[in-house]
Amino acid sequence: MTYENLVKEAKKAVKTVDAKSIKEHLAVEFDIEGKGEGAFYVEFDGKGAEVEPYEYYDHDFRLRTTGDVALKVLSGELDPEKAAEEGLIAVEGDAGKLSLLKKLLEVEKAEEPKKATAKKPVPKKTEKKPAAKKAVTKKATVKK
Repeated sequence: MTYENLVKEAKKAVKTVDAKSIKEHLAVEFDIEGKGEGAFYVEFDGKGAEVEPYEYYDHDFRLRTTGDVALKVLSGELDPEKAAEEGLIAVEGDAGKLSLLKKLLEVEKAEEPKKATAKKPVPKKTEKKPAAKKAVTKKATVKK
């Protein structure tokens, strides 16, 4: 994944965050290592969430991780506190605000409409008929 694609996916991941219920400002810088290497920040305020492809020098904390882990955190698939405990992300700065990040991302998850999942019909079991035996013919070889 390129850096540009990573930032694009991060923007999609936080697009539906409703931060209006959160009264605190939160700025998180993501330092990506490996594929898509670079830095971007996510800023949460009363207007929502914004992702920009720049370093944010006045951040509350910085997360150092891979692009895949960053996207999982931003999409709500991975709890940022657990990811830090497991060593998937390194936190520099006010690590206590990880709980605020988690709360913001849970708000997003709670407000997403649930997709209806159609159940696949279970096929009826049918007995398989034994295949007809093929006739084997041998070619006669003529000896000279």
